[in-house]
Amino acid sequence: MTTTDLIVVSAVCVYNNEGQLLTVRKRGTDKFMHPGGKPEPGETAAQAAARELSEEVGIKVSPEQLEPLGVWLAVAANEAATNIEATVFTAPGTWDAHPSAEIAEIRWLDLSAPLPADLAPLLTDHVLPALK
Repeated sequence: MTTTDLIVVSAVCVYNNEGQLLTVRKRGTDKFMHPGGKPEPGETAAQAAARELSEEVGIKVSPEQLEPLGVWLAVAANEAATNIEATVFTAPGTWDAHPSAEIAEIRWLDLSAPLPADLAPLLTDHVLPALK
């Protein structure tokens, strides 16, 4: 029997002026996902989401401004035998973003177009259906 690890993360849905959803690809990986990451000790899910958004793509939002979208269990995109428990938020307004920290690439996703094959399971299985 194999054991599956669990990683707790926070993630944020961010949109640009065209209504496209921000996705990011971390260095050394091939899947695109939301900006976000693991909370530091003592951080709430919203605090972690706001910090990661700032560190990864330069977007500054206070934790209180983030709107909860949902909490889901999903298969981790870049870690074998690992699930994630993701608390997902939506950032208000529209934004510009630039990759920094461990982010190798950003891509704005047109939600009305066919989806690319390189999206993380959390996005395809849970978040995109919730956004429709």
